[in-house]
Amino acid sequence: MKTSLLAATAALMLGSACMASAEPVKIGLITTLSGGGAGLGVDTRDGFMLAIKQSGRKDVTVVTEDDAQKPELAVQIADKMIQSENVDVLTGIVWSNLLMAVQPGVVAQGKFYVSTNAAPAALAGAKCDPLYFNAAYQNDNLHEAMGEYANKGYKKMFIMAPNYPAGKDSLTGFKRYYKGTVANEVYTQVGQTDYAAEIAQIRASGADGVFVFLPGGMGIAFMKQYAQSGVKTPIIGPGFSFSQDVLPAIGDAALGVKASGQWVKDLDNAANKAFVPAFEKEYGRLPSIYAVQAFDAAQLILSASSKASVKDAKAFAAALNAADIKSPRGNFKFNTNRHPIQDIYVTEVVKENGVLTNKTVEKIFTDHSDAYAKECKK
Repeated sequence: MKTSLLAATAALMLGSACMASAEPVKIGLITTLSGGGAGLGVDTRDGFMLAIKQSGRKDVTVVTEDDAQKPELAVQIADKMIQSENVDVLTGIVWSNLLMAVQPGVVAQGKFYVSTNAAPAALAGAKCDPLYFNAAYQNDNLHEAMGEYANKGYKKMFIMAPNYPAGKDSLTGFKRYYKGTVANEVYTQVGQTDYAAEIAQIRASGADGVFVFLPGGMGIAFMKQYAQSGVKTPIIGPGFSFSQDVLPAIGDAALGVKASGQWVKDLDNAANKAFVPAFEKEYGRLPSIYAVQAFDAAQLILSASSKASVKDAKAFAAALNAADIKSPRGNFKFNTNRHPIQDIYVTEVVKENGVLTNKTVEKIFTDHSDAYAKECKK
């Protein structure tokens, strides 16, 4: 699946001075638009394109392709975009194993990569690169928040995630802050849909809480099966497991679940109050974390390209690093490893006007940064 889109004029315009200094920029957006992870990729694409549309920039081209959640395909697409499409910046990958496959080739060919979601620990630390920026978080961050939250009421936790880089970062992050006992640490298969064995382990574990990171179709399948099992041990998780894109499919089984996020629909800031209704008007649904992150990634690229030529890597990197955007998250800035420093919240799944969504419960971290920045020497 491939689309090329010149950004159309929209209500929110860049200032005339920025427009005057801007030069054409071509962006390659690789994301998951088919299979069990398609909801995440669709929200990524739509959030990104909303920012492009709102900018009014007619000199920005976005080329979009579906990676089908396959690392080898993502690499092929990235190489084609660079060598045949002549893109200046790449973005959009949802899954950390795909990004780990794609990012080395992108930066080796002298191109910028601005991540909308995937944020593996290695790329935040020792394998960081001046051409690689992350507009989302570092993988551990939202899980760290739930580890801190679990200290308030859970003495023995069963923790579970898929066996790929983000899953390993997830449980590492949770354990970094959780001070209680880990009853069991389980890694499932990526794309798994049958969780009978894991639910039996939870039942037998004696845990008083369960932390799960299962994004996309994995989380939908698990939560439905968990509700049917009759096991009553409370579930908590990161925002990805209970994001807006999966809540309709999970249904009422998600009600009351506590999660974590660096963005929540009800955050009280001007940018968020503009973003949520704009997304809903454009696409007929509420945005998810994936949409917000992609929206901000596009804002970052647009802002940088209005101030510096993407052909001048040093100047463009400095412009990206300035993070001169109004994020729906509120405060947003980059750490020394070009990953965000931001607030993180505990949320609860509720039903508003018949629609499942998340509301803010409390701020768990203020200006939170990741544990790997000190290892980044570039």
